[in-house]
Amino acid sequence: MSTSTPYGPPPAFDPEAAAALAVIADQLPPSILPEMVPVMRAGMGARLLSDDELSRDGRITLEDRRLSGDVSVVIGRPTGLSTPAAAIYWIHGGGMVLGTNRVGLDDPLGWALELGLVVVSVEYRLAPEHPHPAPAEDCYAGLVWTSEHADELGIDPSRLVVAGGSAGGGLAAAVALMARDRGGPGLAGQLLVAPMLDDRNESPSTHQMTGLGVWDRTSNETGWTALLGDARGGPDVSPYAAPARATDLSGLPPAFLDVGSAESFRDEDVEYARRIWLAGGSAELHVWPGGFHGFDSFAPQAVISQEAKAARLRWLRRILAE
Repeated sequence: MSTSTPYGPPPAFDPEAAAALAVIADQLPPSILPEMVPVMRAGMGARLLSDDELSRDGRITLEDRRLSGDVSVVIGRPTGLSTPAAAIYWIHGGGMVLGTNRVGLDDPLGWALELGLVVVSVEYRLAPEHPHPAPAEDCYAGLVWTSEHADELGIDPSRLVVAGGSAGGGLAAAVALMARDRGGPGLAGQLLVAPMLDDRNESPSTHQMTGLGVWDRTSNETGWTALLGDARGGPDVSPYAAPARATDLSGLPPAFLDVGSAESFRDEDVEYARRIWLAGGSAELHVWPGGFHGFDSFAPQAVISQEAKAARLRWLRRILAE
């Protein structure tokens, strides 16, 4: 045990998942600096699944819609889906600085086929060109549009779940807070996959994982500073930017949170679940042993990844049946 810190060395990576880290290290190093973001944006398209791949041999129909202002969505629905159907409102990841509404869409479309859902995935403006509140307000505007157009979209608005991964998980948590505070759309649940919640970047897990895995403390500083500028880490950050700043977590829809034990977001995600429980709310929390950030995407065939994906699907099945 170190004499200078109250915590020990970082948890070991799951061996099966860790094999993927060596493969992706050149394209996605642990520490992302601001000057690296334009290059990563330029190369992102080549790493995304094409619409032909996302359509699952025609079993999914995709439709792009531009909403008012700067917001657009892609809508995915299983062919022949009976309506009205439950829906997932998906918010992509990318550290607040990267991504499109196709990022991470493969898993929600899998849920759509398995459970008979409509998926609406939002494209929001990115930092630093568009700092807070632009990303959160874009995501909230897309949610309101989805709820208001439920009949047109074949959606049952009482079975609408907001979901997202990483930065998208943080934005999903923010959207749930905004809907509560503004009397907005009722949500059946919030599914938060390794959500990015706390701009202060000072938890033990952020220090333990410095220079390791995917999206370390340096990357976190890059993303949060792009979003918040000099306000990052200060006293006046809005909970709609960093949901860990919320002082009241009561009255929220049931939450699912999962995170790896070997990633920067571990402690803030565990703390968010704990505070939901303290406020009398419902939260299901999974901390996957040895999981690094995005392990299930980078090593989808690993046993730990399969278990994480199955847990999300089980929760969705249960929450949408209630």
